[in-house]
Amino acid sequence: MKIVNLRTRDAGVTLRFSCDGYSLALGDAVMVELETGEEIAFVAQEPYVENTKEEIPAIKRLASEKELEKYYDICAKEKDAFFKCKELIAARSIEMNLVDCEYTFDLKKLTFYFTADGRVDFRELVKDLAYTFRTRIELRQIGSRDQAKLVGGIGMCGRELCCCSFLNRFAPVNLKLARSQGLSLNPGKLNGACGRLMCCLQFEKEAYDDAHRRLPEPGARVRTPHGMGQVTDVNYIEETLSVKFVSEAETEIEKFSWADLEDLNGDMVKHNSNKSDFIDYPDMNGSYSDSDGEEG
Repeated sequence: MKIVNLRTRDAGVTLRFSCDGYSLALGDAVMVELETGEEIAFVAQEPYVENTKEEIPAIKRLASEKELEKYYDICAKEKDAFFKCKELIAARSIEMNLVDCEYTFDLKKLTFYFTADGRVDFRELVKDLAYTFRTRIELRQIGSRDQAKLVGGIGMCGRELCCCSFLNRFAPVNLKLARSQGLSLNPGKLNGACGRLMCCLQFEKEAYDDAHRRLPEPGARVRTPHGMGQVTDVNYIEETLSVKFVSEAETEIEKFSWADLEDLNGDMVKHNSNKSDFIDYPDMNGSYSDSDGEEG
């Protein structure tokens, strides 16, 4: 089956559709059927062949010039609606931050996305919007990660944010992941554009989990060609250990590859130091506080 990944907006979730019989290139516009009705979507990734038994909906057709013109007209309407909504929010003095708005392709529904610190009573605002735009109105409160996904941006790695380029689902991320990877618990280095812990901390979790299972933890005693020593530091990427040797004369620290020590230590039980689990909710100063739970 020939599969293509599509987006209905510049950023956001990619949708899988079959496109057998179509020759599509990056950026091409097609018409698809969604829960909201018929929508225009754009090719986000070159089509590829995949052997799957999954039921994947097919694209309906290539978008016509008339449909493309309608799409650009809708984009202009959305821009006007966004600024008009901001005016109405200010007039009502509502504590909310408008992020984006989106029309369905048939113009029968207009959705506004916003962030807020708590619950917001926007009943009167909905009446104002319905009267202004004469269509069905929906106001949807989103989190900071969803805001970054809608707005887009560049990460500290220099590439487009994962959430608006390929990441369709937010996996739980907490400070335990950062600690297990030996990273400094500095919000300025661990937070993404959304102000939350970077999603990419989750990408290498399996590799670090595997390394933690196989390598000794700091504090463990290991056998080396120079005798018994105590592990002071572990580099899970290089899989190397810094080992401390204490004698009456001096204290020395030497670096060893775990591959060179593994046979010497056999099935030695690793020393596991007590670790606290952290959640990535920053306090008012931007630093992290201890708490139970994890962000989803």
